[in-house]
Amino acid sequence: MDVDARLRELGIELPAAPQALAAYVPVVVAGGLAFVAGQIPLEDGAVSCAGKLGAGVDIERGAAAARRCALQAIAALRAELGSLDRVRRVVRVAVYVASAEGFTGQPQVANGASELFTEVFGEAGKHARAAVGVAELPLGAAVEVEVTVELA
Repeated sequence: MDVDARLRELGIELPAAPQALAAYVPVVVAGGLAFVAGQIPLEDGAVSCAGKLGAGVDIERGAAAARRCALQAIAALRAELGSLDRVRRVVRVAVYVASAEGFTGQPQVANGASELFTEVFGEAGKHARAAVGVAELPLGAAVEVEVTVELA
């Protein structure tokens, strides 16, 4: 599959590859897998969706933020691998959702990321997933997404 052609077909332009915000690297390749560090939704160097789901951030906005995080993860993969055609399949996606007490819509928020991976990679984008509610995320972000892919 020509992933860049698929992105063009979908009208998706990837953001610049994210830079590490602390003492880690954006992607580690080991044993035929690529592990993408957790991505928070950033635009122009600032968090684009801050706060908590269920207390000021609704599910639609959270899902859009998860999608943005997934776009950044794909950009990080392209930067590290040189070509997205090296992605054999998306294996696992973990979506962390800053959640107010009583909020249980983490799976709907996580769909923003999951649906993007399927749009871009087709059947190879279908993955195992965890959608986890947490008290706080870095820089006050509402969502964080980390990804593991198998390499060809």
